[in-house]
Amino acid sequence: MTANTLPSTHANRQPFQRLWHTFLTARVLVAQALVLLQLLAMALNQSRDLVMLGVALGYLLATALVRIFDARLPPDPRPGIQWLPTIGLDIAAIALLQTLAQTGSMNFTALFGLPILMAGVLGTLTLALGTTACVTLLLLALAWWLGQHGGGDAAQRYLQTGLTGTGYFLVAYLVNQLATRITREQQVARRSQMDARTQMAVSALVMQHVADGVLVLDGKGLVRLANPAALLLLGPDARTAMPFMLAHTEAWKPLMRLAQATFEQAQPQHCDVNILHEGHPPMGLRVRTRLTHAPDAARGADVESLCVMFLHDLREMEARLRAEKLASMGRMSAAVAHEIRNPLTAIVQANELLAEDLRDPGHQRLSHMIAQNAERLVRITEDVLDIARVQHQIDQGPSATLTLDACVTQIWQDWQAQDPARRQGLLLLEAGTAQVAFDAEHLRRVLVNLLDNALRYKGPHEDSLLLSTRATEGAPVHLQIWSDGEPLDKSVERHLFEPFFSSESRSSGLGLYICRQLCQRHGASIGYQRATRMLGRGAVAGNAFTVSFRGTTRPAETNSLFDTLVV
Repeated sequence: MTANTLPSTHANRQPFQRLWHTFLTARVLVAQALVLLQLLAMALNQSRDLVMLGVALGYLLATALVRIFDARLPPDPRPGIQWLPTIGLDIAAIALLQTLAQTGSMNFTALFGLPILMAGVLGTLTLALGTTACVTLLLLALAWWLGQHGGGDAAQRYLQTGLTGTGYFLVAYLVNQLATRITREQQVARRSQMDARTQMAVSALVMQHVADGVLVLDGKGLVRLANPAALLLLGPDARTAMPFMLAHTEAWKPLMRLAQATFEQAQPQHCDVNILHEGHPPMGLRVRTRLTHAPDAARGADVESLCVMFLHDLREMEARLRAEKLASMGRMSAAVAHEIRNPLTAIVQANELLAEDLRDPGHQRLSHMIAQNAERLVRITEDVLDIARVQHQIDQGPSATLTLDACVTQIWQDWQAQDPARRQGLLLLEAGTAQVAFDAEHLRRVLVNLLDNALRYKGPHEDSLLLSTRATEGAPVHLQIWSDGEPLDKSVERHLFEPFFSSESRSSGLGLYICRQLCQRHGASIGYQRATRMLGRGAVAGNAFTVSFRGTTRPAETNSLFDTLVV
C-alpha cells in the first residue's frame, strides 16, 4: 500500500466504520451549535441575519439526512462525487457562513478543519490535499473580496490566509499518513488473527482425530489440553473439563513424575508405564515427552514452557507388530504351501489306493483319519495360494459387468442346494436391474465365504440368516449378509479383515481377507457393523457384512460362473 492510496474494499473499509459514524455525528453537532449560536445572537439583539440562520438550519437538515441514510460504511476513499454530500457540503456551508459573517465579529474559518480531517482520515492523500487546496483558495478569494470592499491591510489578510492554508496542508498530510499506517497495521493484525485462528482450528482438528493420546501440561502438572484419545487412555477417572491436575489421581503419578523429569532436565523423556486403576486391568502406555521450548535464561525471557506428552497404547502397538509379522509369515507360507502341494497330493492319492486293499476296521479308521487331515491341509494350502491368485488378478484382470439380483439369485440357489437341510435363510432382492462392476466368479467366492461364516454363527430360526440387495437413487448399490449371531469381540472386530487372523484354531484366517481383496479389485468396499433387523419375531440384533459396489452404465456381460482363477 502506498501513501497515496487506501484500500477501497468492503473488508478494508470496516475498521473506519466507527470513525465514519463519529464524523457524521460531529457534523450534526456542529450544525446544531451553529443554529444555537445564531438563535442566541438574535436573542441578545446582536444580529438579526435571517440568511445566516437559514444557512445554519439547511446545513443541520442536510447533515441529519446524511447521518440517517448514509451511515453504513464510508464511501470509496478516492476523489469523486461520493464526497459531495459530506466534504463538499461542509466546505460550501462554512464558506457561505464565513462570507456572510465578514461584516460581523464571528469567524468560521476554524470549522474548515472538519472536512479536512474527514478527507485526511477517510480518503486518499489526493483527496486530503485537494480538499485543503479548495479551502485555501476559498480563503484567498475571501481575503481578496474583503480587500476590494472592506479596505484595511490587505497584506496582513493574505499573510494570515497563507499561514492558515499551510497549517491545513500539514494537518491533512500528517492525518492521512497516520490513517494509512493504522490501516496497514490493522490489515496485518487481521491477517495474523486469521492465521492464528486457522492454526488453532487445524491443531484442534488434529488433536481430536489423532489416534495417539496427547496431553499438554505446565510445570505444576496442570493439564491444559487433552484430546479424546488421551482421556480414554487415562482411564475412568479422566475428566473432560479442562484443566485438571495429574497429581490428584494416584494412577497418574507415573505420568506426573515423567513430566517433572522433563522440566527438571529440560530434555525429552520416554518410557513405558502402567496406569493402575482400582478394579480395572492395568493399562500399558508408551510415553514420550517434549518441551514446547527450552527456557531462555541467557536472555531472561519470561515465557512459560509447556510439556507435550504423547501416549501410545502398548496393546495397539503390539497388535500392529503382530499384524506385520503375520503378513510376513503369510508371504512365507504362500511359498511353503506351493512347495508342499505336490507331496500332499501324492499322499492323498497313495492313501486312496491303500484304502482299497484294507479290510481291518482299525486300519480303515486310520486311513480315514489320514484322508480327513490331508483334506484339511489341502484346504489350508489352497487358501494360502488364493492370496497370490487374487493379487495376480488385481494386477492383470479387467472388471466385468453383471446384473446383481440375477447373479445373487443363482449363487444363493447353488449354495442352498449343497445342503438344503442346514442352509436355510431369507433372500430379499431390491436392486432390480441394477448393474454393478464385478466378476461373477469373484462375487460367488465373496458370497459363499460370507454365507458360510454366517451359517456357522447364526441361530436356529428360519430367518436367522438374511441375504439382501438394495439399489437406492443417489447411493451405491449394495448387498448385505445378516445373521443373528452374538456380537464380535472388539479385539476380533479390529483385525477382522487381516490375513491369518482368526478367532478359531482350525481356520486359516484368510477368507475375509480374500473377500476384501476381491472387493477392492473391482472398486467395491466391504465392512462389518452390528445391525438390527425387523423380523416376524420382532427387532433382532445381529452381525451384518455389507458390500457396496461401484456403479456402472455398461450393459451386463455374459460371464460364466465357472471361470477358474489363474494361478
